Amino acid sequence: MGRKKHVVDLSDEERNELKEFVSKGEHRAEAITRAKILLKVDEGLTDPTICEHLDCSIATPYRTRKAYSERGLAAIHRRKPDRDYEPKLDGRAEAHLVALACSKPPEGRTRWRYTLLADRLVTLEEIEFDSISEETVRQRLKKRPEATPL
Repeated sequence: MGRKKHVVDLSDEERNELKEFVSKGEHRAEAITRAKILLKVDEGLTDPTICEHLDCSIATPYRTRKAYSERGLAAIHRRKPDRDYEPKLDGRAEAHLVALACSKPPEGRTRWRYTLLADRLVTLEEIEFDSISEETVRQRLKKRPEATPL
């Protein structure tokens, strides 16, 4: 068998932190399993042996070792960080959206629709983007039941 691509060599401090993390039982089972995997890999156990001990998929130890080599101990707390993106609605624009949703609908309409609200926000230049999806409007209004247009 060849050498492991992602080698885990824990320091004493990291090992103690992982042991404490596992023993408290205050964390998600998935995170505890990843911590146990790192401890067992550090002891020198093979991936198939770890899978038997922890009853996990054969790919889990590999993915955990890879994540540890890329992100350190942060790899046990959560998977890859969610994608970063600039929110299309800030507090001011969201307040304007709520006010708009609570206002009288356009002429010829009985109520506001998400697409109408999105188009009106763009038309009034309340946002810095050329467009906004109706899903974004729906999610923002969902937080405020008094402003739901439908």
